[in-house]
Amino acid sequence: MAKAAADTAAQLRDPDYMPPLARAVPLGIQHVLAMFVSNVTPAIIVCGAAGIGFGSDQAALGFPDMTYMIQMVMLFAGIATLLQSVGFGAVGARLPIVQGTSFAFVPVMIPAVAGLGTAGLSGLMTGIVIGGLFHFCLGFVIGRIRHALPPLVTGLIVLMIGLALVKVGIQYAAGGVPLMGKPEFGSLAMWTPALVVVVVTLLVKFFTRGFLAVAAVLIGILAGYVVALAMGQVNFTPIERAGWFAVPVPFKWGFEFNFAIILGMCFMAVISAIETVGDVSGITKGGAGREATDREVSGATFADGAGSALAGVFGGLPNTSFSQNVGLVAMTGMMSRHVVTVGALFLILCGLLPKVGAAINTVPINVLGGGVIVMFGMVCAAGVNMLSEVRWNRRNMVIFATALSVSLGLQLEPSALQHVGQTAQILLTSGLLPAAAIAITLNLVLPEDLGD
Repeated sequence: MAKAAADTAAQLRDPDYMPPLARAVPLGIQHVLAMFVSNVTPAIIVCGAAGIGFGSDQAALGFPDMTYMIQMVMLFAGIATLLQSVGFGAVGARLPIVQGTSFAFVPVMIPAVAGLGTAGLSGLMTGIVIGGLFHFCLGFVIGRIRHALPPLVTGLIVLMIGLALVKVGIQYAAGGVPLMGKPEFGSLAMWTPALVVVVVTLLVKFFTRGFLAVAAVLIGILAGYVVALAMGQVNFTPIERAGWFAVPVPFKWGFEFNFAIILGMCFMAVISAIETVGDVSGITKGGAGREATDREVSGATFADGAGSALAGVFGGLPNTSFSQNVGLVAMTGMMSRHVVTVGALFLILCGLLPKVGAAINTVPINVLGGGVIVMFGMVCAAGVNMLSEVRWNRRNMVIFATALSVSLGLQLEPSALQHVGQTAQILLTSGLLPAAAIAITLNLVLPEDLGD
């Protein structure tokens, strides 16, 4: 969106500048559009893995638990964003940082709830709360652990996150995991709306500018939705059954300690904290032309953890900073944190209205699949981009090869661990923990010179 003439260069670089509402509102909503699909998709994936989403026996009831979780991820993304933009004491960077549920957590959450229905959500939510509190504590030490996570390690982890998800994207585009084994799975009728999403997303992204380009994935999904509607694949039952207003319910699915989930969430908190440090630096460099202060970095990490813990209490998913919105700040040239606050209030409003979550539920799984194929591929591409900063000598190639081979192998063949305990299976078959453990350990112990 073009900058208005009334905004001086100093105002645009000032996080405390409040532009007129006529510009603040559309800019804030633009931030929401840039992250909306990425924010709600993890909830749909988790519910599908648990068996309370698309294709489940709750279809006749309009996916009530799935609708609730979608509400919570919107509501607490808004609350976590307020913690960042407005701040509360030491909590919050007071920068235009948008929060939401990252795909990074999905490979850890899927095995934690797979096939367990709502019974699996009690352990997951407890893990999210404890992981969020651990994430909060990282704010005190984040500056001292960054050296252990160079681009070789973080790039590999991000790449593994993407590789863990691409299979899910294809399954969704072909008709969804619950439909496997049925004739319609993989049919042309399933693939047609998904391919429309992919094609429209790419066309809008590369042949438009400004607002449209930022919302390319959302526009692609809307196009696929229209095609699916014409093909009779849209069910409006969830909207009809949903109420108009609802409040969050604390510990809706109970409270249960599961060591594997807790450990997995604490591990992902470290990865998320490092990602947030990068996003804070990107915001200040791209928007204000300066380095991030220690207070901004620690405040952002505190907000990440507090937002995740709050979300877990009420049945939401863990929150982290959204990198796509960092690029949006640079593109619009508007550094105002109050613009992001407007977007946060919009998210909170959506989270309190079940009709909004139910409307999202009407999006067919294959339409969503078309969108996530692009998004999951971008996660892989982001990992490759981070790895491009690595000096590829023999030492780093050995570290990368060993970590990738073991972690990807366990991800592709989880039955190789069928004789170990359930805790180890959940942690190791995601691929993320072994990749990080091997890469970090080898990076710390191997000598810099391996005879290159």
